[in-house]
Amino acid sequence: MAHIIDIPAFKDKRGELHVIQRELPFQVKRVYYIHGVPNVVRGGHRHKNTDQLLICLHGSCTVSCDDGSGFESFVLDDSGKGLYVDRDDWHTMQGFSDGAVLLVLANTPYDVNDYIDEPYA
Repeated sequence: MAHIIDIPAFKDKRGELHVIQRELPFQVKRVYYIHGVPNVVRGGHRHKNTDQLLICLHGSCTVSCDDGSGFESFVLDDSGKGLYVDRDDWHTMQGFSDGAVLLVLANTPYDVNDYIDEPYA
């Protein structure tokens, strides 16, 4: 099931530096970000092979996940926390605040055949 991962931060008078080094259970093969989202629901799928870490770098959004045995929603509003979304998590992203930027780190390159568009029964 999806869960929050704390991203270590180094803070001083110059600001904050967040570093992802050992926190991910996968090697990053793709990085993308989502922004400028109107009042719509994004996602609506799960994957055969792709695991992801979602980080809202600016603003906030809500990610809802269903792994077939349970449903949970997560508000992402802290750039020091990422949401690990397992390949089995049917997920949607909604409620993007104005100016929100959602960064996604994935363990696979894009492959249209990796997507499962049917929700759990």
